[in-house]
Amino acid sequence: MEEKKEHTDVYKTLRFLKHELENFGDITRQLKPSSGEIPTLEGIDIYGEAIPFNGVAGGDHIIYIDFNKRYDLDLRIEEAQKNNRPEVVEKLLLNKRRAGVMVADASGHNITDALLAAMLHQAFLTGVQYELKHHGEVTVELFEILNSRFFNSSSLTKFITLIYGEISDAGKFRFITAGHPLPIVFTNKDNRLIKVCFERMYRFPPIGTLPSGEDVDCERNFSRRGYKRKYSIHEINLMGPGDILLLYSDGFSEHRNDQEVYYFSRRLQETLMRIKNGSAREIYSNLKDDLLQFAAPSDDLTFVVIKKI
Repeated sequence: MEEKKEHTDVYKTLRFLKHELENFGDITRQLKPSSGEIPTLEGIDIYGEAIPFNGVAGGDHIIYIDFNKRYDLDLRIEEAQKNNRPEVVEKLLLNKRRAGVMVADASGHNITDALLAAMLHQAFLTGVQYELKHHGEVTVELFEILNSRFFNSSSLTKFITLIYGEISDAGKFRFITAGHPLPIVFTNKDNRLIKVCFERMYRFPPIGTLPSGEDVDCERNFSRRGYKRKYSIHEINLMGPGDILLLYSDGFSEHRNDQEVYYFSRRLQETLMRIKNGSAREIYSNLKDDLLQFAAPSDDLTFVVIKKI
């Protein structure tokens, strides 16, 4: 009888844990961007998805911001005009001609690692509303606050790398990065990949690993490992029609086969040369198929295609 009761208790516990994981998976799936959230911008075509290693949910995450669809910019402009905030009006008007994309990568690729990505998702979008009201645009201050918040609430073994940028209808991409791989550009004219280089570029650590030395509360956020500098903004220009900008996680850049041959960047360039004339969605789909044919993933695989039309 004791043994039977023990088996029953174990079964109930396993069933409870299974239900909890399924519930958590359902919640994280709700945070995945739908096709309707992908920005629509004149002259720019965008598409990308996160491919969880376990097929359900992982640490990689994408956030799209179509300022025109997500926010009532006209009403915000009207309020800023009433409050005599011409600098805010100017920035809000610029948002009509640009869209935001974030690719984030929480350490680990288990279902529960999606919790950090979910925390970032909600905190970031809440912060964007505040930024639009007070500054008219997303500023580096939002990322300073996010970094401090995660530093105070997560361990050094659980962190997030991210890149957030805004693409304009003219093809200018302004971005910040925190411990994340840099974007890469495929030029249509030269028919090749080019690495993006920046003079005196400072490499920032992942979100939450070091507090900012310029934070007003930095003395209360003691760190034996030191402090980071304030985030800086970098720019890339997509010059001609057909140019492609890729944002990705390290699961993409470190994708390799059993012979330790990396997909990035020789095979990637050859594939883009072949599929470059498609839409962003078609390029994404063909690139995804080629990646999976090249090798089975060993991590979450995420990338976003931004193409100048």
